[in-house]
Amino acid sequence: MSIPSNLKYTKDHEWVLVEGDIATVGITDFAQSELGDIVYVEIETVGESVSQEEVFGSIEAVKTVSDLFMPLTGEILEFNEKLDTNPELVNSDPYGDGWMVKVKISNNDEISQLLSAEAYGNLVH
Repeated sequence: MSIPSNLKYTKDHEWVLVEGDIATVGITDFAQSELGDIVYVEIETVGESVSQEEVFGSIEAVKTVSDLFMPLTGEILEFNEKLDTNPELVNSDPYGDGWMVKVKISNNDEISQLLSAEAYGNLVH
């Protein structure tokens, strides 16, 4: 199981790449393996400001649907359009082409509340 050290993580199994005031968000390798084959990613919050830990979308696998929780308060700027036609990218490349949204961060103080790769690794092992 892959847990890249350059990312931050949430207890809800999302990863966050912070670049300046923009955060890219996806689900972790652990999460995609637990969910199984991803068949649909639904994000209807583009252009909206969403608070930390609020639901910003959902992900559907063959056997289940799971809510996606916002790791940082901010405005959702972009949805990964590739997931409309290729939701399986979340399975095959969760930290790359399988990213879900880009967010303009509203509160940089929240970044310190995210888990390090080591802390996330301890959570899932």
